[in-house]
Amino acid sequence: MHSDRIKKGMHRAPARAMLKATGLSDEDIARPLVAVVNTWSEVTPCNLHLRELAVPLKEGVRAAGGTPIEFNTILVTDGIAMGSEGMQASLMSRETIADSIELAVRGHCLDAVVILAGCDKTLPAAAMALARLDRPGLVLYGGSIMPGRHHELAITIQDVFEAVGACAAGRMDEDELGEIENAACPGAGACGGQFTANTMAQALTVLGLSPMGANDVPAVHPTKPEQARRCGGLVMDMVRRGASARDLITTDSLCNAATVVTATAGSTNAILHLLAIAREAGQPFEIDEFDRIARETPVITDLKPGGRFMAPDLFAAGGTAVVLKALADAGKLADTATCDGPSLFASFADAQATENQQVVRPVADPFKPRGGFGILYGNLAPEGCVIKLAGHGRLQHSGPARVFDGEDAAFEAVQAGRIQAGDVVVIRYEGPRGGPGMREMLAVTAALVGQGLSDSVALVTDGRFSGATYGFMIGHVSPEAADGGPLALLEEGDILSIDVDARTLSTDADLASRRSRWQPRPPAATQGVYARYIDQVSSASTGATTAFPFERQAASGRVRNDSTNPLSPSSNMPTETQGA
Repeated sequence: MHSDRIKKGMHRAPARAMLKATGLSDEDIARPLVAVVNTWSEVTPCNLHLRELAVPLKEGVRAAGGTPIEFNTILVTDGIAMGSEGMQASLMSRETIADSIELAVRGHCLDAVVILAGCDKTLPAAAMALARLDRPGLVLYGGSIMPGRHHELAITIQDVFEAVGACAAGRMDEDELGEIENAACPGAGACGGQFTANTMAQALTVLGLSPMGANDVPAVHPTKPEQARRCGGLVMDMVRRGASARDLITTDSLCNAATVVTATAGSTNAILHLLAIAREAGQPFEIDEFDRIARETPVITDLKPGGRFMAPDLFAAGGTAVVLKALADAGKLADTATCDGPSLFASFADAQATENQQVVRPVADPFKPRGGFGILYGNLAPEGCVIKLAGHGRLQHSGPARVFDGEDAAFEAVQAGRIQAGDVVVIRYEGPRGGPGMREMLAVTAALVGQGLSDSVALVTDGRFSGATYGFMIGHVSPEAADGGPLALLEEGDILSIDVDARTLSTDADLASRRSRWQPRPPAATQGVYARYIDQVSSASTGATTAFPFERQAASGRVRNDSTNPLSPSSNMPTETQGA
């Protein structure tokens, strides 16, 4: 066991003494030591209940022969940070969460890992950490919030953001905005639509990192503690089998995850996160796979933000297993390994949809004929960008650029009524390095919806979109403006053309003639975690990770990434940490 390094032999007596001070016995210490990594926090409903879920989870570990040792991590919750400078920290937090899990587990030589996740970045960070560690491990999602109610209608946090835009446009008064604010979030659980948290929870199930059905159970459902106890037992089964995360994260399982994301019109953030997970696992998986899969896979669920239903409705309809069975029956999935059984297909073989449910359809009778996103290139996105197609049927748009250096200026213009039908709103310098942190543009996109412009404008950014965003939106434009990408050269009034079928985002403006006039901006931070992130983060087209700093240093000529360089990962790092 990994933990033998801290607990076996006479010379490890001091370590055993420290462990015994926490209440562990010799028998406890002799067992496999299992990290229970909690992302609990009282700042957000998404993770509010995870401290309680850790109790049955640890009981499950003990009952199955292991000794649980609980840690906690930080988190940044998008729903609160959205539209503020705090949102810069959101994507950065994904890296810090993954780093902290890796450090806690490696630093204490622990044998296995179970991670309790909730809000958006905790889910991909959990998978990234498991891929780095390559030890027995799995993830349990805390589950969706239940819907709020307003005028007998089910609502989510998405409705609050859109109500802000409607209020600014005079379509709603402040009293009703307050009513929606007070009703949207009734208790514990992550945002209820097919936004980033629920999208990634499904993706982790399909990757095999979460047991089938466990992530579907809503946060406050009475059976959620039993799912936690189940996960404690399953991780010990993985220890006995010698199974690890890298056995589960394969090119096939990544393609399966992307297929489910597009079939449910899920969050475009899943593209960024699956690319990052693939890199951490050392799997070949490129951004173009998402476009191929989206063109071949219809949308078969009617989930918000573009549809009618929420995650608890999908749970009541039969859950993720029903979605997977429909896709597998149509030949859209490959059979892969999972944390909880002989194979993915076996885990949903007996799935049955609830009678008269309206959330999931067969592939032959979809809600939409193609998936919820696409990958475009063209002279404005040489490294690619992501278009979100959820909530509308448009495949082309052309119009004048309304150029804004940052989200705040764009939001002000929308709220002031300065955006007109036909415009292309361009928000630049919001990429991974330029933002920094690649903020989500939900405040702007929701304001456009609230003002009735979602069907008549397009938005282009090197930032990201919330899973709650819908409309004709393009994000992740690479290279980003801060790196001198073409968005940095656009001027007000340039005509932009978007063609999903041709896979292009382009302009006929003479960008080359403007190149010599462009000057890079000074970095937004020169010390601390923000500065380190700016220095190390990769392009959005490869997942915006910071786990491979030697790549960026080598590209800049600062180091040679070879065995003669004492800082090279190939020289002095132990084999176990290669690729971490």
